[in-house]
Amino acid sequence: MAISKAVLITGCSTGIGRVTAMQLAKSGWPVYATARRLESVADLAAAGCKVLALDVCDDASMQAAVRQVEAVEGAIGVLINNAGYGSEGPVEEVPIDEVRRQFETNVFGLLRLTQLALPGMRRQRWGKVVNLSSAGGRMVLPGGGIYHATKFALEALSDALRFEVRGFGVDVIVIEPGAIKTEFGNTAIARVDALGGSADYAGFRAALKHNIRNAYEGPMAAAAVGPEAVAKVIEKAITTSRPRTRYVITVAAKVLLGLRRWLPDRAFDAMLRTQFPSPGK
Repeated sequence: MAISKAVLITGCSTGIGRVTAMQLAKSGWPVYATARRLESVADLAAAGCKVLALDVCDDASMQAAVRQVEAVEGAIGVLINNAGYGSEGPVEEVPIDEVRRQFETNVFGLLRLTQLALPGMRRQRWGKVVNLSSAGGRMVLPGGGIYHATKFALEALSDALRFEVRGFGVDVIVIEPGAIKTEFGNTAIARVDALGGSADYAGFRAALKHNIRNAYEGPMAAAAVGPEAVAKVIEKAITTSRPRTRYVITVAAKVLLGLRRWLPDRAFDAMLRTQFPSPGK
């Protein structure tokens, strides 16, 4: 049977998903760009993409999207699990409904869509599952506990899956960006503002917003890169016959992951206290 190399990408309304869809379509890949609201990706059709409505928090929506691609292509050859967002704030203050929503989007939806796409990949004995994680999938910054927890879960699922599907000709690839110039920072700040919360965390919340703003707009933004850099890495990963299991993007992310690997917990905490005030002190 002919091998389908059709690419399904989630979360294409903005940022990394949108730019990756355009990059791969330009390179000749058959791209299905998806988002919850079809109108938010309608213009990608002019860039050579086919567009579909897909909500990773809705099982029926995911099933319908997979069926549509398979009806035309036979299988999804490359699944790029990009949809996701970050809720920032002290773990104590993030509403439990928001915690559930973030896990539903960042973990459960990703897992379910992967389950739906894998049978087609196994049938054709070829496929690529690309999971958009973060440098925050292997290290934790204060105020990001819930978001980091979703990315740690993604990393664990990817490790298990990589072993389980290798024999079927399917590669599992984890992308670990640092700060990327997208709307992620503005979204995170808005969610901190929405928390309200105890006066005991007021100074911490203010510092958290300052650090997020710095990472995406201030002096530290010089270390950030555009989503185009991520798109190029994704294209390289799905094109090579033997991709790496993980791709870390940005120099700052590589430095932080190196520090986390070698510093004991309390030494790493001490370094973080130079950037964040300790609540309660």
